[in-house]
Amino acid sequence: MNTERKIPLILDGDPGHDDAIAWVLAAADPRFDIRAITAVAGNQTLAKVAENCRKIAALLHLDIEVAKGREVPLIADLMTGGDYHGETGLDGADLPAPEHPFSSRSAVEMMADVLRESEDPVIIVATGPQTNVAALLLAHPELKPKIRLVSIMGGGLRNGNWTSTAEFNILNDPEAAWILFHAGVPVLMCGLDVTEQAIIYPEEWQKLRSLHNRVADTVAAWLDFFSIKLKELGWEGVTLHDPCAVLALSHPEIFTIKECNVDVVLDGEYTRGLTMCTRTAKEQPASCRAVTGLDREKFVALLIEACRSFGGGEVTE
Repeated sequence: MNTERKIPLILDGDPGHDDAIAWVLAAADPRFDIRAITAVAGNQTLAKVAENCRKIAALLHLDIEVAKGREVPLIADLMTGGDYHGETGLDGADLPAPEHPFSSRSAVEMMADVLRESEDPVIIVATGPQTNVAALLLAHPELKPKIRLVSIMGGGLRNGNWTSTAEFNILNDPEAAWILFHAGVPVLMCGLDVTEQAIIYPEEWQKLRSLHNRVADTVAAWLDFFSIKLKELGWEGVTLHDPCAVLALSHPEIFTIKECNVDVVLDGEYTRGLTMCTRTAKEQPASCRAVTGLDREKFVALLIEACRSFGGGEVTE
């Protein structure tokens, strides 16, 4: 991403520890101009994740209102991931009180306003179910040319994590994902193929505490909490799913990315929510770019450097 002009961003998510860390990375990068934060139900109920959005904005000193999206998927019942993220959806650290009330606009209204008002095309970083993004595309198809890219954490070309075939964000609202992949807007898909490689280990995130700034301390505390459930599942570290959707924008050189055509299966007891590459880009224009690998050590180093940018000392071994 080489540009002298800042890239306008909309952050849409359901924080969620890894969503929150993704937003730390976005806020730390001076090349990004965060124009809006929108909440979508997913990791927890809309009320809980929307409140988390406000607290993250306060932590990062983002002078931005938060807009609430839909409380449920387009046609399905909501699933939440409370076992992973705790009762609030973001357990493990004390966060500052929110600095702004919720916006009077809905998530779709806020997104549409940002797109209309921006001189440059906007990147939407969607780290939860794609419900808000699909609702935007359905309500305002005329704004598609104002969308530079939708970067999502979701799906996977080889396996699932909530079922054997489906990843959580896609399975939560497969219809929304289908709408996005068929909308004709550029999509960057950071699925489980790459995100399960984006592991940070305890000895690495302990380095954050040597920085002695509130953001780094908070990220370390989030990782402490998030690691508890993952350890029960056999992981030795924490898989940082959502940060891939930000770092693949800012540092594509550390990722492996391929063009392909992705579709979403909407039915079947064992296949609902499955994302699959149906054709190669050589056979017809690609519907998305799928991220499939990364340099893990550089990924972790970029996270540590982003936390250091919020002040404090040098990292100590």
